Amino acid sequence: MKLQELKVFLDKKSEAYNHPSFIHNDPIAVPHRFTLKQDIEIAGLFAAILAWGQRKTIIHNANQLMNLMDMAPHQFILEHQPNDLQRFNGFVHRTFNDTDLLYVIDFLKRHYTQHQTLEDAFIPVERKSTELIYDALSVFHKRLFNCSYAPQRTKKHFATPERQSACKRLNMYLRWMVRHDDRGVDFGLWTRIRPYDLICPLDLHVQRVALKLKLISRDTNDWQAAMDVTRVLRMMRPHDPVYYDYALFGLGVMEKWR
Repeated sequence: MKLQELKVFLDKKSEAYNHPSFIHNDPIAVPHRFTLKQDIEIAGLFAAILAWGQRKTIIHNANQLMNLMDMAPHQFILEHQPNDLQRFNGFVHRTFNDTDLLYVIDFLKRHYTQHQTLEDAFIPVERKSTELIYDALSVFHKRLFNCSYAPQRTKKHFATPERQSACKRLNMYLRWMVRHDDRGVDFGLWTRIRPYDLICPLDLHVQRVALKLKLISRDTNDWQAAMDVTRVLRMMRPHDPVYYDYALFGLGVMEKWR
């Protein structure tokens, strides 16, 4: 397709999937259970961390975590006592286990003791690259693991572009927190990162669709591929390129494009 034809096609698909009916069967349903900003941030982070595998299982396990936090994750993070953490013993989602979970809880308590929003953890003190999200994800990874007792095993659950990862789950989380429109799916809670800056969340489903539509030519699922896809999407919708994540995801997962 020519670029304009492709835009018309993806606009139509995005319009169909960027809809409240999308929420129920997607991990974003977990933070949608909350109204307090910090609760949404925390629930969204855990939903994103767990977002690999079957969506039904992801949603179930993320909701289980929220229930274990008494459906008040921000209050739990700040006020829990050591004995309260015993309830997480034995938690597992694929390779993410209770060791990883307890460390993330520990990080969140340290962070929210000093900050009002998790957005602060993603804002670099100084820019080191031309892409804000590269810097944001890199600095988040460093802040997350900037303590002597950080488990080495937990690092594999948090991607960083410095290792050339596509960072699909964290880019998805940033889409949830940053994008805002009148459809009610994404939250738009954060303002220091612009929708323009976001990078398309690239998993194998989205990558296959992007290859089929000739948005990219490389078949490697890495940071450069995510950048390449986003670069084309910005040509079609400069102010909000990851709007088309709905179309690419819907074509790959819902319509089973191969």
